[in-house]
Amino acid sequence: MLSNNPLLAQLKQQLHAETPRVTGVVKATDKGFGFLEAEDGQSYFVPPPMMKKVIHGDRVEAVVHVQGEKKSVEPEALVEPSLERFIGRVRRRDGRLGVVPDHPSINLALNARAKRGIDEAGLEEGDWVVARLLRHPLRPDDRSFLVQIEELISRHDQPNVPWRVTLARHALEYASPVDGSECSLRDEGLEREDLTALPFFTIDSRTTRDMDDALHIEAREQGGWRLRVAIADPTAYVAEDDPVDQEARRRAFTVYLPGQNVTMLPERLADDLCSLRENETRAALACTLEVAADGELLDYRFYAAEVRSHAQLAYDDVSDWIEGKGEWQPSFPRGEEQLRQLADFTEARSAWRSRNAIVFKDRPDYAFELDAEGRVLAVRTEPRRIANRMVEESMIAANVCCARLLGEEVGHGIFNVHLGFAAEKLDQALAFLADQSIEASREQLTDLDAWRALRYQLDERDDAWLEARLRRFQGYTAMTAAPGPHFGMGLPAYATWTSPIRKYGDMINHRLIKALLLAQARPASASETLTAHLSERRKLNRMAERDVKDWLYVRHLAPAVGSGQRFEAEIVDIRRGGLRVRLNDNGASVFVPASTLEADREALVIDDKEGVVSVRGEKRYRLGDIIEVVLSEAREETRSLIGRPAS
Repeated sequence: MLSNNPLLAQLKQQLHAETPRVTGVVKATDKGFGFLEAEDGQSYFVPPPMMKKVIHGDRVEAVVHVQGEKKSVEPEALVEPSLERFIGRVRRRDGRLGVVPDHPSINLALNARAKRGIDEAGLEEGDWVVARLLRHPLRPDDRSFLVQIEELISRHDQPNVPWRVTLARHALEYASPVDGSECSLRDEGLEREDLTALPFFTIDSRTTRDMDDALHIEAREQGGWRLRVAIADPTAYVAEDDPVDQEARRRAFTVYLPGQNVTMLPERLADDLCSLRENETRAALACTLEVAADGELLDYRFYAAEVRSHAQLAYDDVSDWIEGKGEWQPSFPRGEEQLRQLADFTEARSAWRSRNAIVFKDRPDYAFELDAEGRVLAVRTEPRRIANRMVEESMIAANVCCARLLGEEVGHGIFNVHLGFAAEKLDQALAFLADQSIEASREQLTDLDAWRALRYQLDERDDAWLEARLRRFQGYTAMTAAPGPHFGMGLPAYATWTSPIRKYGDMINHRLIKALLLAQARPASASETLTAHLSERRKLNRMAERDVKDWLYVRHLAPAVGSGQRFEAEIVDIRRGGLRVRLNDNGASVFVPASTLEADREALVIDDKEGVVSVRGEKRYRLGDIIEVVLSEAREETRSLIGRPAS
């Protein structure tokens, strides 16, 4: 047959080899055409007919067509699809079922079918679903797009849409785990010290149910303080590798969203049996810290204990009392004395860390007040007041002790490691500092002690732009099994054990501490697979929290669009397309398009690498600057706020 002719096959192969091809990523526009951003940095036009074969974000191999000076491409083969598992909304047209991916650059309804078990006829326009790509026109033997609906997330008119959709997008669980077995205290062979007579207390938000830390403090005769930190002990109930433990390992963290928490452990454990509730005796893992008057950590001792919280305090009440405001008074035994001692300890430890580690400026937290239907009633600013700092300094000191113990006695654990500057960006960082007349060496960016000295020098400048620019050269915090420095905190090692109800890594560290107390063989070091899983789940949790907040901000601030209301905002990012700012009143993120910065586009120069926007040669906006903006759009379909400079 002609199709089997070897000469014809050879000719086709030769023609294929001679035809110019490029590989790149498809970028769609809202006008039907698109562009292929090639690996060599060039951009090629993709005509509207060819865009029907691809989706924004697809990585493809394409044939280059040249007509005069114009170049266009025809996508020919799929290298990597932009969609595999994705979130979308049901679209019904002329009796046909489709799904529109939930993506700001994709407005294409893909033909769909529902998998077995889903009532396809019951799916309504706008319902939210999880879908999976089955067919793609650029795949061999596929002639069109086809997706399969895997799960109905939420009906289009349900109030829980932001939470359900966000959790589904990041493949996070919708609900807390359910434990069918009876939870009981295990006999681990530990001798627990009875501390129930000591007036421990907790300080948390008023709505907190999973209280995992309680404190007791007293002055030392020789000066300084003796701080006892008692931490909830879920591993006293959960054996390693039992079903509850396996589920906790998979989840890795409790997910905290506005108006909804999805616990890592069953609620019976997280909010009841392990929670250090007032007037309830609880098993705990404890540490007694000896701290000098200047804030230096002198010694520490870990041990198992039984404790009883004598008071459940709220941050605002404690802060008001210390600041001499309000009517609340501490009524538990030695309450006034302990709170004043803890405030003094906090100032001493903070000052010590300022001299010997790194302390960054406090930023406020923002809390959403929601009604029963999930509507935003208000966004409350929660500054880092003295009571918040009292708990924070206590936990940091206790975690430093854990890092020392595991590093010196075990050699492994779960550590939070921040190596400072990304290795591939060291030369760029040094060049940047030199441009700012800051003398720095490679050692000062890679050695912890040298970095601390340079950090103090940078702090004296108090330059928000310099801080923002320098952060672009730095790496990220990772969870590792081996001890390592934390450049962000200026500490040689940092390992948390103070939130085991909420963090699986802290449960691992609890088990290692208990093995030391029992003089048992140490559990094996966590695998790289496990530490990578913990890091990834932490990232997903943070993204989910951000996404839900963005959705709620759009709904909450929609009435301000077009009102002329001015918002004070900090510039947190500069890109070619415009500015990203954060509203100081409520923490909302707003995009300010370049087109709103200056009417004469030719006079506008955006240097995204330097973080500067200039107009006619004059610097007008810089990273870290405080400006005023007004809102011009609130787009719920993309969960984005659009604004412009107020003046």
